[in-house]
Order: sequence, then structure tokens, then C-alpha cells
Amino acid sequence: MMPEDPIDDAAADEPGPEEADGRAPEPADRAHKDGRTVDRKLLEILVCPLTKTTLEYDAARQELISRAAKLAFPIRDGIPILLEEEARQLTDDEGRR
Repeated sequence: MMPEDPIDDAAADEPGPEEADGRAPEPADRAHKDGRTVDRKLLEILVCPLTKTTLEYDAARQELISRAAKLAFPIRDGIPILLEEEARQLTDDEGRR
């Protein structure tokens, strides 16, 4: 039986990459709106769960728009909610843009 590696207690006490106020630094590749964030790389790969078409990011409303499905999926706390039952139906004017 092999002996276990000793735990380096000194390394556990070292501070991580934190800001002066104790928060982790925020990546530069995020979209900001009213303190809410959405990872831009995530937005690039997400598609409509119904039509598999590209989604448009509406930062003002914190929604992902599927023109093909005529739905707006909410973003809550930076997390896209891609469930049909949570989506809002687009108005005729919104669907034509």
C-alpha cells in the first residue's frame, strides 16, 4: 500500500486571486447590465432549445431572443433559463425586428 501524500497546510492558508474586498476578480469577457453578468462565450454557443437557431442577447431586458420560435427566454442571476414554459411570447412588433 502506498502512503498518502501529506497535505500542505501552508498552501491552504495562502490567499487566492481575490480583490481587496475579498471578491474573486471578474473575467473581462462578460456582458454587464445593472450589476448582472452573462458570460459572452456562453452566449455565443447557446441556441434556441426549440428551433436550434441563434439567440439574440437583449441586455436591457436580460433576455435571450429566439426570432424563429418568437420567444424571449429570461436570464436570472446571469443564468439563461432555456425552458419553453419560462419563456415570454414575443409581440408582433418584437418578432419583426
